[in-house]
Amino acid sequence: MSKKASWDIKQLRAIGHKLKPVVTIAGNGLTEGVIAELDRALNDHELIKIKLAVGSREARSTVAAEICERSGAEMVQSIGNVMVILRRTDKPDPRLSNLIRRL
Repeated sequence: MSKKASWDIKQLRAIGHKLKPVVTIAGNGLTEGVIAELDRALNDHELIKIKLAVGSREARSTVAAEICERSGAEMVQSIGNVMVILRRTDKPDPRLSNLIRRL
């Protein structure tokens, strides 16, 4: 990993730390409604925090991998029941994007 990539990850984690979870995934798992909401949130905000209330550590890691695969996002950080994911858009809205606007 290059120094620039390491610095970018640190900056994304710092931004993600201040966010509140936008989506909570619980017992029903990844339904089509949850996937649609994730897609909408990623299009609007680019960087979002998700709360996973699905049980064991293995179940959380499986759901996290499926979220990244189905949404086309990349995981920035995962700590306990919370994960931060990123999917950049071509034309971000400066009022909504967590990467552009000040929190």
